[in-house]
Amino acid sequence: MIIKVLGSGCRRCEKLFKKVTEIVVENKFTAEVIKVDDIKEIAKYGILMTPALVINEKMKCSINVPTDKQILKYISEEL
Repeated sequence: MIIKVLGSGCRRCEKLFKKVTEIVVENKFTAEVIKVDDIKEIAKYGILMTPALVINEKMKCSINVPTDKQILKYISEEL
């Protein structure tokens, strides 16, 4: 599983990356968590505001930082 956190490095982007990484480790998911901060790469997903969460190339959310429960749900949907 590939999990991407799209964001330019703002506080919310960093928070989402940290939360996703912690959830993956705590739940022992086999996943690679990648932080994408290249604007051209982010633009390919068609989003205008970050952060955004992409799992297995499926956009799960953008703009807001989801709760831990929501992140866990998004990951579980892709297992």
